[in-house]
Amino acid sequence: MEGKRAAAIFGATGLVGCACLDLLLAEGQYGRVIALGRREPARSNAKLQVHRVSLDSVEEIDNPALGVIDDVFCCLGTTIRKAGSQGAFRSVDFGYVVNAATFAKRRGARQFLLVTAVGADARSRVFYSRVKGEVEEAVAKIGIESVSIFRPSLILGEREESRLKERFAKLAVSALSFAMIGPLSKFRPIEAAMIARAMLAAAALPASGVRVYEFEEMMGIAVRNA
Repeated sequence: MEGKRAAAIFGATGLVGCACLDLLLAEGQYGRVIALGRREPARSNAKLQVHRVSLDSVEEIDNPALGVIDDVFCCLGTTIRKAGSQGAFRSVDFGYVVNAATFAKRRGARQFLLVTAVGADARSRVFYSRVKGEVEEAVAKIGIESVSIFRPSLILGEREESRLKERFAKLAVSALSFAMIGPLSKFRPIEAAMIARAMLAAAALPASGVRVYEFEEMMGIAVRNA
């Protein structure tokens, strides 16, 4: 029997988002799965509701007809190169994410699960890491009961678009990952599917406050709840 809980997902067409959406659709506790974004995911399922919307403002995203949503999964993210500028990158990785979290608060969500990146730090001199840290802090202040933050390093998986430099980076980092132990373990590459599994496992926990998952924590919770 399907559950009555409702989940919403942002970024369902991305690498981690696709894996997360598949798990949500297969998870029995969720009776409704709502995908919100500019693109429609290539999935068909009786409990999947797709809402193609602009993410530029909460008003464009929010719809009272959606009712109460229990858990919101946010897999939004881009790169500065793909976005075209630092400003465009910030619009997605900060603006869109904050809008998604505000939407979650309005829909009565108990928890918000967010993918950022290893090294996220609002005081970093590195623009990318600083934006990731700033969005973590902004989401934590919105007032959602439970916020789970997932900080992967290099994400492994088959992407729609080919990124030659990224493929070489994956080969190099994967070859060196055996040496990444102790404090360096958080920089180990991780499969998108494992991040998604960690997110679903964390959503099932009776947590409150802000919890951060890096490589070891993601792998641990994903494997324990496989």
